[in-house]
Amino acid sequence: MTTTLLWFRQDLRLIDNPALTAAVERGAIIPVYILDDTHPPRAIGGASRWWLHHSLSNLNNSLNKKLLLLQGDPQTIIPELAEQNNCSTVMWNRCYQPWQIKRDQTLKQKLKENGIDVESFNGSLLWEPWQVVKKDQTPYRVFTPYYRRGCLQKPSPRFPVPAPKKIRFAKSKTKSLSLNDLELMPTINWHQQINEHWLPGEEGAAQRLQEFLNNGLANYDTDRNIPSKSGTSKLSPHMHYGEISPNQIWYAALHKGDNNWEDKDLDCFLSELGWREFSYYLLFHFPTLNKENFNSKFDGFPWQQNADDLKAWQRGQTGIPIVDAGMRQLWQIGFMHNRVRMVVASFLVKNLLLHWHEGESWFWDTLLDADLASNSSGWQWVAGSGADAAPYFRIFNPVTQGERFDPQGDYVKEYCPELAGLPKKYIHQPWLAPEKILKEAGIELGVDYPKPLVDLKASRERALQAYQQIK
Repeated sequence: MTTTLLWFRQDLRLIDNPALTAAVERGAIIPVYILDDTHPPRAIGGASRWWLHHSLSNLNNSLNKKLLLLQGDPQTIIPELAEQNNCSTVMWNRCYQPWQIKRDQTLKQKLKENGIDVESFNGSLLWEPWQVVKKDQTPYRVFTPYYRRGCLQKPSPRFPVPAPKKIRFAKSKTKSLSLNDLELMPTINWHQQINEHWLPGEEGAAQRLQEFLNNGLANYDTDRNIPSKSGTSKLSPHMHYGEISPNQIWYAALHKGDNNWEDKDLDCFLSELGWREFSYYLLFHFPTLNKENFNSKFDGFPWQQNADDLKAWQRGQTGIPIVDAGMRQLWQIGFMHNRVRMVVASFLVKNLLLHWHEGESWFWDTLLDADLASNSSGWQWVAGSGADAAPYFRIFNPVTQGERFDPQGDYVKEYCPELAGLPKKYIHQPWLAPEKILKEAGIELGVDYPKPLVDLKASRERALQAYQQIK
């Protein structure tokens, strides 16, 4: 009987796992997950490590406690594992970060030289990045033509496959680490609220999808912008570690929407999946996206350095309610509403003139869905330096954004409870409230809630003047 070494990475699920399906069809498997904290350009962030711990626990249970857990360099461990356990084949689903692509190519060559077959599969994307190009064979740089003219004109995404009915496991000669040996859990108790909000793992992903299809899809086009509503899918953390595939989500949404492409809610949601694809596509074709400005003219932008301003932004103490609410939500539950992400990012890079690297780095450590492709492309989009980016001079006004998308102040009151006594007229700009109203609400600015870090109008003008230096 042949034995296949199945390497789990960002595909921690049984349903619609192409590598798992192929491996099980071939014979017995030895499933392995390897934590590599030394070779990636940057170790995974603290919030993501918490999620990974629980996701691996869930997967191990699904695999009848047969998941081999190891730590170190896969380029050394995988060949040794294959040899020790007489594996004829190694299989995995592809990853798309530049360093992962390079590592996998090297590893694949080494295994083949050792006489071991290697097969890799697409378990993470609807369309492979190299499949969608313009007529001149160059990559798209603008989302709409990429998605509408490129992706949607290709054959439909692969239909999801069910979990294998039976999995045969080969006995591993290699001893597994315990999950606790990987030291993924926080050493201090900052994650209590995160525990209450999330259920990592394949089962949790399925529940989250069903909840969204039942309660969120029908009004997605409008409700996705309202941070106080459950109008978004909140599937991104599950997708990052592959507890659910985009193919599962794509076809579940199509089925729920009766395949009606004219429906604005369905089309809007599927296009958000398209944005995720576009982020991976950009990182594949432009592998320095997470480090360098996509638009090189921003290399000369006069970014400021101000540790106090950065710290105030990170802690939700800027004195701008919608910004502070977003940053506190991030710290408390490891997630931030997408509309608010754009607002807090714009405030950092435009009102404070701090480099988008600072924001990208903070999100990397604190977001449960921290994803190199989405994080990099999102921050560059807001900064104006990215592909198909919002023009730099289009600066989000956090007050008007708050008044438009949180008109009653429900979101602000949830995460900035010290402002809960303010009437809605002042909830997004408490510095304009008369002293009597502030006193009645139990607020002394600068004591109970910060005074604004910057004047919004003056900082906007400063940002526009800075932009003129590179225009």
